[in-house]
Amino acid sequence: MATDDRTPIFVGVAQVEQREDDPTAAREPLELMVEAVEAAAVDCGNPNILKAADSVRVVRGIWGYGNPARTVAERIGASGAETGITSLGGNYVQSLTNRSFLDIQSGKNDVIIVTGGECGRTQGRALKAGITLDWNPLTREPGANPTTRDDGDAPDMFHGSNKVTRHEAEMKRGIARPIQFYPMFETALRHANGESVEGHLERVSELWAGFNRVAVDNPHAWIRKPMSAADIRTPSPSNRPVSYPYTKLMNSNNSVDQGAALILTSVGKARSLGIAEDRWVYPHAGTEAWDHLYVSERDNLHSSPAIRFAAAKLFDLTGFGVADMDFIDLYSCFPAAVQVSANEIGIPQDRPLTVTGGLTFAGGPLNNYVMHSVARTVDLLRAKPGGKGLVTANGGLLTKHALCVYSTDAPERPFAWADVQAEVDATPRRAVAVDHDGEATVESYVVMYGPDGAPAVAHAACLLDDGRRTWANVSDLDTVGAMMTEEFCGRSGAIDGAGNLRLA
Repeated sequence: MATDDRTPIFVGVAQVEQREDDPTAAREPLELMVEAVEAAAVDCGNPNILKAADSVRVVRGIWGYGNPARTVAERIGASGAETGITSLGGNYVQSLTNRSFLDIQSGKNDVIIVTGGECGRTQGRALKAGITLDWNPLTREPGANPTTRDDGDAPDMFHGSNKVTRHEAEMKRGIARPIQFYPMFETALRHANGESVEGHLERVSELWAGFNRVAVDNPHAWIRKPMSAADIRTPSPSNRPVSYPYTKLMNSNNSVDQGAALILTSVGKARSLGIAEDRWVYPHAGTEAWDHLYVSERDNLHSSPAIRFAAAKLFDLTGFGVADMDFIDLYSCFPAAVQVSANEIGIPQDRPLTVTGGLTFAGGPLNNYVMHSVARTVDLLRAKPGGKGLVTANGGLLTKHALCVYSTDAPERPFAWADVQAEVDATPRRAVAVDHDGEATVESYVVMYGPDGAPAVAHAACLLDDGRRTWANVSDLDTVGAMMTEEFCGRSGAIDGAGNLRLA
């Protein structure tokens, strides 16, 4: 198919990892980024493309660099390139890539490098050993800003948002972490599906066992050891319970040292650089939207209007449907995120939903995971000419979403991008009761464990008779224990003014 010279394409991708046990000998994230960028240039067949880069863009990580893109640009011989950085969020790889495709298509840029890297494993080992690493905010002096070291150089462009996504009502009950929210989305899914506690846990662990099988065949996956559904759902010394119903093997695995890079250019530039067409992968369309910023205000805890509308628009722009997708990677920080995405997009859950093995098994380098899923999708598409791949990204608390469809076939129409935020904003929004004294009905809940591994407290999302949502904690240990074997969604109880919930 004939293409315009400004048609955007991927021409190079790469993934790197390190497994150095000594944190003082391990390379830092910036080194992994440079290695990945250089490997991506080799992948495209013309390493000289790096000198032609006019923009280097980095997905922000949990490190202290102020402008890592400048160092990457200098190291690859593109010191004059524009530099960019994102805010924190698992959606920003795909969101930044969507923006970069538009910049290539408009003629703003000719060659864009997108990279990122995390060394969570090295950070954890350094913290445990009391070792300070200059790039590591977890071990730098108290009060140091963990993400903006003053190195005298600010990035030329910023992509993202620093909006706070936690509501006062949630924070007041000590509910702020993903390991608290996502299990509540999971429990809400269980109740909405009418599943039993035991049957639901078996089904979800079977879903995750499927992700493990994909990781076994992924050469870049961090954990390639085969695991059964029983291995995944059963607590053990190596698989501690984290937040019921999730064990460690149902959580994102942030204890990894991984980096990745993508090289974007135009068809015309690729031809001028002599890059073979068998390296080209085209984006067909991208869409984005955010669900209501606060979980407290969402209509329910088991759906995502943003994913639903973004997926519908994506398929409208491309003319494709789910059945046309040869490869799918749904963002997989927790099983709930995958199920909600599959439900909203209309993907059967008995087909492969990942190309990597997901953030548990392939690795969860925090905000940079999607760069690995995109790189893996590109590799798979090159091996299956004419195939199509769907990648989804999620940031926050099932909040920020970005999607894109890729293929080795050129698109019928120019790359298109759409923001469907207006449709999401028009959906119902609940009022919130920060404090409540009186009757309430449990909507969903999570059981958290103490340092000894025993159930310690349950956090509950509750609905009031007037439709408002509030949050409460259950501290009675007999009740907390029963909440792991019986269904408590739909049960009524009384909340006192301090947020303590008593249930029959």
